Amino acid sequence: MGAELDLSERRVCRVPGQHRSTQRKISAFPDDEAALTADIIALALQYGRYGYRRITALLRDAGRLVNNKRVERIWRREGLKVPQKQPKRGRLWLNDGSCIRLRPENPNHVWSYDFVEDHTHDGRKFRMLNIMDEFTRECLAIRVNRKLKAVDVIDMLSDLFILRGVPGHIRSDNGSKFVAKAVREWIAAVGAKTAYIEPGSPWENGYCESFNSKLQDELLKGEIFYTLKEAQIVIECWRRHYNTVRPHSSLGYRPPAPEVVLWRHNQSCTNIDPRPPQWGRPSRSSCRQYS
Repeated sequence: MGAELDLSERRVCRVPGQHRSTQRKISAFPDDEAALTADIIALALQYGRYGYRRITALLRDAGRLVNNKRVERIWRREGLKVPQKQPKRGRLWLNDGSCIRLRPENPNHVWSYDFVEDHTHDGRKFRMLNIMDEFTRECLAIRVNRKLKAVDVIDMLSDLFILRGVPGHIRSDNGSKFVAKAVREWIAAVGAKTAYIEPGSPWENGYCESFNSKLQDELLKGEIFYTLKEAQIVIECWRRHYNTVRPHSSLGYRPPAPEVVLWRHNQSCTNIDPRPPQWGRPSRSSCRQYS
């Protein structure tokens, strides 16, 4: 048009308010841009507390060849955002500058456990005892009940010791259920060592505190539990999703304990579903195994 009117490109672009670069480069979008955008939005709606990096990991598990930068570009273009809360933390330091902390060196070296509290729709409280392996980041078990006493801690630990062996250390805070004489004597009797954190220093139990915050953020704050049984089933489903599907940033965006499916040699590979399993409220058939 500038050539027809004998005007410069600068003057022609000034009238509609366009940038001059729009006259030189034609923007092109990949053929799968719309489908990829729809998948990202769908995953963002399903996992409201996941950022674009975890969404990228889920897309790769589903078979898409995408990188973080492309997903981030679509993420920002669509206005998706996860609020980040970074509370200030302190540390316990010795005079020589070293930090006081028992660090896990291998699986079953250090387990940590802690209590989390929530309530059902009728206002009645229930408690959760969370136990995790600090090295693998796997949540070993979550016990949900109205009340949890020292005997419940021993009962749950004994089941895990039979299944997984005795860990080297068990880390916890100084709560009454963890420092009870019966618990300390029983842990010492089976050959494990206790590692209590300093009072008012939750960062010393950082692995379990991090898991508790994810449990609160991704499940408890978005669910209404009408019965204790419902809470037990839904929380157990989320624990399995956390261990087998949810990408963990500290593990290179891989789940702590991905499921291994063993196929018979005569089974056709065409029956494999490439889509990752999703967690949510279980179906009636899956609920029967917990009831």
